[in-house]
Formats: sequence, structure tokens, C-alpha cells
Amino acid sequence: METFSTYDPEDFYDELIDAQGQPRPGAQLLVDKIESLPNGDLALRQKAAEALLLKMGITFNVYGREEGTEKIWPFDIIPRIVSADDWQQIENGLKQRIFALNEFLQDIYNTKKIIKDKIIPEDLIFSSRTYRKACEGFTPPRGIWCHVTGTDLVRDSDGCVYVLEDNLRCPSGVSYVLENRQVLKRTFPQVFEASHVRPVDDYPSKLLEMLEHLAPDHVVSPTIGVLTPGIYNSAYFEHSFLSQQMGVELVEGQDLVVDNGCVHMLTTKGLKRVDVLYRRIDDDFIDPEVFRPDSLLGVKGLIGAYKKGCLALANAPGTGIADDKVIYAYVPAIIKYYTGEEPILPNVPTYICRNDDDRKYVLEHLDELVVKAANESGGYGMLVGPHATAKERADFAEKIKAEPRNYMAQPTISLSRVPTIVGDRIEGRHVDLRPYVLYGKDIYVQPGGLTRVALPKGSLVVNSSQGGGSKDTWVL
Repeated sequence: METFSTYDPEDFYDELIDAQGQPRPGAQLLVDKIESLPNGDLALRQKAAEALLLKMGITFNVYGREEGTEKIWPFDIIPRIVSADDWQQIENGLKQRIFALNEFLQDIYNTKKIIKDKIIPEDLIFSSRTYRKACEGFTPPRGIWCHVTGTDLVRDSDGCVYVLEDNLRCPSGVSYVLENRQVLKRTFPQVFEASHVRPVDDYPSKLLEMLEHLAPDHVVSPTIGVLTPGIYNSAYFEHSFLSQQMGVELVEGQDLVVDNGCVHMLTTKGLKRVDVLYRRIDDDFIDPEVFRPDSLLGVKGLIGAYKKGCLALANAPGTGIADDKVIYAYVPAIIKYYTGEEPILPNVPTYICRNDDDRKYVLEHLDELVVKAANESGGYGMLVGPHATAKERADFAEKIKAEPRNYMAQPTISLSRVPTIVGDRIEGRHVDLRPYVLYGKDIYVQPGGLTRVALPKGSLVVNSSQGGGSKDTWVL
């Protein structure tokens, strides 16, 4: 196998190799190790890692694919390395951002000060599909709305880290971070030890601690459940993995009942009261009495029990408004408004299609921009202008004209790359990073996160539902 001697970072920022072809600080040990392997050994290690993932049952579901729903999680054994200094800035920036977004959620569902002060246009909030009238006038337990956040970060060719989007509803992927680490520790054990990589495996205990923090004061040992839509959900592996790691119940809507204003679990010994639910079901489906009446996944009366203080929910219903992709453009102003500070991590420049000038610019420059729908996720509902056909661009232009509020656009970021095994070569592939942030007694940022890789050559779409893979992330 060719190694780094012929590796070309091209014009992109490479996370392991600098523009002169030298390993970045902290990457020397790994590069030396890979260079020193006997011919064919790296490919064997990659195959062994894939066999281990299969044996551990690490899969994800892809809807609407002919070859069956479950796929082996695509994983590349060359890790991404993040220096301690870079990480410090990322961690500080995420803590600042999540704190401000939480203040924003509390404000818009209560006093609405930010709207009265005209920092955000009122119609933007109330026209969002994810704004929940049912949450108005409500303060969740401990005043925390966004208990678990997955924030997507990208690095541009200038080396600067930007926030691409916030995910505050039911962000998934953290189980893969934990499993990737188990596999990588076995793949390069000496290099891992010698590189002083910060651990990620205390995440389940931190998650449990955060969930316990939400329980009502009088409850000494709270009963906690992970609420899953069931085995057909694309992240079901993660739901069962996390409940098993935390030692809590994995429940579906049909296992729960509201009795006497409180939520109970049906057990072989009768009803057992539940105090905290880490829910992995979207707002729409969580309670047919309040949201979608046709939902079979949720629990009748759940929101009533929640509002009464009988139950804590993580994340709180209503958080989706803060990850609306149009509200995203206002997050720097939100940070400034609630903290008085400049954002530590900048946003990617954003055009809002409901603004006439922005919309005109977007429609004239569709071949240069990435356009996203406000409430879609998983890489759906987006147009990557430079890679789209003229017809796709024309069709998308009609969608924007028909519903301008629902679209925003950004310049195409030349995402940084990491060396990746492609057949018998090492080639650069584009990556992003999704760190996971927990908000309980304090704000905890897991050191690392999910590095997602766009596996097809030249692709910028990293979502696993769109053929992306992942790498272990080493924070030194």
C-alpha cells in the first residue's frame, strides 16, 4: 500500500499533514507508525476493524434501500487528530453557544424579550414549523431545555473552525464515537497510549448524571428511561446501546401509561413510576393529545405530566426552534444578546431567502452555493449548487420562490480533509466534526466527537444516510 510519501493535501486544509507534506504537531507518532508497517498490513488492520464492528453488531438503518435496512457502520482506521489548543477553543466556543441557545429558548417561550428588542424578526419565530405553542409560559426542570446537543463543526481552507449547524432535538451518533474508540484502541494500541489521547468513554456516566440532575428534588433514586420509537428507527442501535451502558430501561410509547397525572412503566409486577425520560422521539410524535393525533409512537397525556412537574424530559419539547436552519443565521446575535460576548466560534456566512436581497443573490448564484431547507436533517432537502445539474438548480429555484421562509444558503466551504484508506492507497477525504455537549449541573463537552467522512471522492456530504463514514477523533 502506498503511504504518506505520495500523499497530496492539494489546496485543502489537511488535519494530519500540513501544506509542506509534514505531519502536523501531534501526528508524527501516528504517521511514523503507519509508514513503518509491512506492506499490506494497514489494509489488514482495516479489514480486522470492519470484522470487529460487524461482530459487535454496529449497524445503522437506511430507509428505502433495496439491499436491506441494516448496514455495517463505515469506519476508517486512520484517526483525526485535534491539538489541545484547537480543542480548548472549540470547547469554550461550544459552552458559550449552548448556554446562549438555552437562554434563548427560555426567553422566547416566556417573556420574549429578544423579540421585543427586535434582535430577531417575530415572524421568523412564529412561522417556524418547530416552534411549539404548547411550550409557552413553561420553564422545564432546572431551567434547562437543551440537555444533549450535537453541534456540527467544519474547518475551511483558512484553518478556521466554523459552526455549520446546531442539533438540539434528538442528535444521534454518540454511540459510534464510543465504539469507534474501542476499535481504534485495538488497531494502534502503542500509538494511542503514547499520544496521550483524552478519553471519551465516560460519556454514558455523564449522560446518566445529567438525567439524574433533572429528577424532582424529593426523588432519591429516580427511575430513568430511554424512550425510543422502536427497532425500525435508524438510530435504534444507539438507543439500546446507551440505555444498556447507563443501566436504565429502554422503553417504547406502548410500554408507558399516564396514571393519576404521572407517567408509569408497565412491568411484570404492575406499574412503576418514571421520573426522567431521555426521549429519542421527535416532538411531533411524543403525545397524540398535544401534537400529532395520528402518532402511535408516543404516550397520551405525557406533556400534561411533564407540565405538572411529574416528569422531566431531555431534550425538552420545543428545542427544535433553536436548530431551525434560518434561526441559525441569528445565533451570533443571540450569543451577543444573552452573554454580552462576541462568538468564540463563528458561523458560516449565511443568506436568508426570506430577505429580498439575499433571495435575489441566492437565485443568481445557485451554481456556487449550498442551499438547505430550514427543518430537514440527514443531508436531505439540500442542494449542493456546484455539483448539481442545471435542471436540479432550476427545480430548487422554484421551491425557494414558493416558500422563501423555508430556505437559507451558504457558500460552499472547502471542508478540511483527513487521509483515508481507499483501496490500496491513502487519499484525502472531506470531514466534519460533531462534538456532543451535555447540559446538567454544568456544561460538559465530550473531548472529540464524531468525525464524519464523505467517502465518495470529492463529495462534501458526510451524512451516513447519504453514504458517509466515520473516524475516531483523538483530542490530545
